[in-house]
Amino acid sequence: MPIDAAKAIAAEPRSAEITWDHKDVQLYHLGLGAGVPATDPDELRYTLESKLHVLPSFATVAGAGMGFVGGLGAPGIDVDLAAVLHGGQTITVHRPLPVAGRATTTSRVAAVYDKGKAAILVLRAEAADADGPLWTSDAQIFVRGEGGWGGDRGPSSRTELPDRAPDRTVERPIREEQALLYRLSGDWNPLHADPEFAKLAGFERPILHGLCSYGMTLKAVVDTLLDGDVTRVRSYSTRFAGVVFPGETLRIRMWTGEGRVQVSVTAVERDDAPVLADTVVDHA
Repeated sequence: MPIDAAKAIAAEPRSAEITWDHKDVQLYHLGLGAGVPATDPDELRYTLESKLHVLPSFATVAGAGMGFVGGLGAPGIDVDLAAVLHGGQTITVHRPLPVAGRATTTSRVAAVYDKGKAAILVLRAEAADADGPLWTSDAQIFVRGEGGWGGDRGPSSRTELPDRAPDRTVERPIREEQALLYRLSGDWNPLHADPEFAKLAGFERPILHGLCSYGMTLKAVVDTLLDGDVTRVRSYSTRFAGVVFPGETLRIRMWTGEGRVQVSVTAVERDDAPVLADTVVDHA
């Protein structure tokens, strides 16, 4: 079996040094569509170095991101990358992310679940700097064709939305060139830029990065319900439920609770086709 769950979980963690500065943060925010209107004081917090704060989802690209790809080379893991999908993402922040930093990331396979016809790998990366822990990132990686060995199915990540109208609904347009800008933060997969590659993968044209939709959604929640204060975010989780194309519009529905916002994200132009599901922002 290409996945040896016990060996993968027992493997020694891998460590790496990462750095970032204000330019990396600004580029990431611009890749999420920040800066419109360009002179809006609320948007300048994402784009102007003298006023800059850091959206917690920046942790997914800090140090050029894509750290979970390295986890696929861990002992006990031998899978076909063509069978791999990024199924979900969770970020837990332990304190506000600095505008510039140097940190050590420690990565490991935290869990392996048997879903029958597929396996789910939970690839955990923990980042810390000289002042202590910064964030913990869990990428849920879906590997088709690798289940069926009788292992633990794992917990259900499904969350029921409240049986009422959302408290807030906003729409966020995706610019035609947005994937080309977002990929400069570290995800160079040609699926998001090359039309011919996208067709080979079964798509009519390049699709937007799932983590771009993830970041856009967190920004919408922060700006709409958290008074624009990124430091109030404690954790943020989602399941990638479907694709969205540059030029389309995200419809972001939000339900508020005590210290928690539940979110549903769909593509407006395709009859509210699902984009993000089981999405929760826990906050102060």
